[in-house]
Amino acid sequence: MMGVLTIASKDSKELQINEEIRDKELRVIDSDGSQLGLMSARDAQRIANEKDLDLVKIAPQATPPVCKIMDYGKYCFEQAKREKEARKNQKIVEIKEIRMFSTIDTHDFETKAAQAVKFLKGGDKIKVSVRFRRRAIAHPQLGEELLEKFRDACAEFGAVEKPAKMEGRALVMFISPKSAKS
Repeated sequence: MMGVLTIASKDSKELQINEEIRDKELRVIDSDGSQLGLMSARDAQRIANEKDLDLVKIAPQATPPVCKIMDYGKYCFEQAKREKEARKNQKIVEIKEIRMFSTIDTHDFETKAAQAVKFLKGGDKIKVSVRFRRRAIAHPQLGEELLEKFRDACAEFGAVEKPAKMEGRALVMFISPKSAKS
């Protein structure tokens, strides 16, 4: 595999390969993992060419830099495959917000609680905020009671992550889903 091959994933730094390596002395590792010792870049490149593989600088910050003889195309393919697999297995947790006013009616409250349970079952976190209009800000205990009632309504599926706290004219609480194990 002679020539210069520059394939790199968007996240990783681009590695120097083959003729791009211009260091005088390198520590070389063979394709099977055994150390070949210190040698010049030209000698290491010659060995890689004899095996029909690439010389890749894997640790440029080391003294002397460390290079490995490998099939760079295969390495990049496997790296991309591992990254794709990792992305496939991760779950993105969203934060859904449920807004209420301190003077909410019973049926509206039940609807909001049912929606929150649906979000928790889906694995999302919930930000519950009770907003105070006009002079209702003088009675924050009403909002606290409402949030306690909301917490009890969602207790089977979620647990309070951050307790109620005033943020401006709103009282805010975060609820995270209970894990399936418990």
